[in-house]
Amino acid sequence: MSHKPSITDSLQFPADSKVPRALFGLGAVGLIATLVGYFLDADQFFFSYLVSFTFFTGIALAALIMVMLHHITRSSWGVVFRRIAESFTSKIWLWGLFVIPILIGIHNLYHWSHPELLEYGAEEFDKIIYGKSAFLNPTFFVIRQFIYFAIWGFLGYKLHKVSVEMDQTNDWGLTSLLRKFSAPGILLFAFSVAFAGFDWLMSLDPHWFSTMFGVYFFAISFQAFWPVMILLVFYLQKKGLLTSTIRQVHIYDLGAWFFAFTVFYAYIAFSQFLLIYYANLPEETLWFYHRLEGGWEYIAYSLLIGRFALPFLVLLNREAKKNRTVLGIVSVLVLVIHFAEIYWIAMPVLYDHGIHFSWMDITAFLGLGGIFFGLFFNTFKQNDMVPKNDPKLEDCLSKSYHQ
Repeated sequence: MSHKPSITDSLQFPADSKVPRALFGLGAVGLIATLVGYFLDADQFFFSYLVSFTFFTGIALAALIMVMLHHITRSSWGVVFRRIAESFTSKIWLWGLFVIPILIGIHNLYHWSHPELLEYGAEEFDKIIYGKSAFLNPTFFVIRQFIYFAIWGFLGYKLHKVSVEMDQTNDWGLTSLLRKFSAPGILLFAFSVAFAGFDWLMSLDPHWFSTMFGVYFFAISFQAFWPVMILLVFYLQKKGLLTSTIRQVHIYDLGAWFFAFTVFYAYIAFSQFLLIYYANLPEETLWFYHRLEGGWEYIAYSLLIGRFALPFLVLLNREAKKNRTVLGIVSVLVLVIHFAEIYWIAMPVLYDHGIHFSWMDITAFLGLGGIFFGLFFNTFKQNDMVPKNDPKLEDCLSKSYHQ
């Protein structure tokens, strides 16, 4: 005999938890230490900051598209996870303040921002950069950052706010409102994320271009999002939270999405490489050439092995997608490689003669990571950890109940 599934867990994250405070403390210490590095090597400071900023912002953006896709497709499988993703997105408007150091360091980061490159007759005049100056100029760059974070911040805030409101009112009609935000939101997201990838990373080398870089930036960010979700779920359940609500079949779903976007990442990354290799145009191939010498090639090979081959072969097995130990190890591996990939994209611009690491890479990561997850847990603990009045929640729980 079957019966209607129900939630028996407490849905409240411990209000007295010191996790947000500890994370904010770690973030403050890390950022202060990194700021000290600014006075020692300003260029290194801004590049280290950019790498970590892009890492964490990409995770928040992946969470945003996951929430919107969930609403627009009326999915039920991930209702028990959705509040986690919503908590990442709800404070994107506040996280946008951390783009300010990049705007301050625009001349340190972006070669195209130097005005002498656009002056006819000047010794430094660059014809290619001049041709792109209508788009690559400091004023328009700053304006675009405000547009990006206005779009993401509004969508993230509203989707979280309406979802929480449905918890409080039990008004299922709000699901229509969530879809109305998500439908145009997906379109705005697609364009804004692509252009953000162009701005933050591709324009570091203004002579290079790839028409696939926008979707490539999305692919690396979305693949890295699933390990974050997996590790957060494991952390919550280790603390005794949602142990009956998030069940084995839900863990399998996370592993399946992780596997799917591992394949998607490999398809996009290889397609970008293959098209540039086949075309054999100097202004395109040089970008890869510089990242396949001077020690940078070791990171390139690690991407092939650690970000695709190993996760693919391991997660190809159905049982591996249910095995928490395997999922945890592969998740940590991919997140480490994700950071290495962003580092591999950005840092050769600063160190074109060979691979180089700095202590500021670590302090910037800890600093921004502490703030990023501090904002997450501070939001997460204020509301129910699961959208308890979502009309699809029963289907989500039933799926696990009958398996």
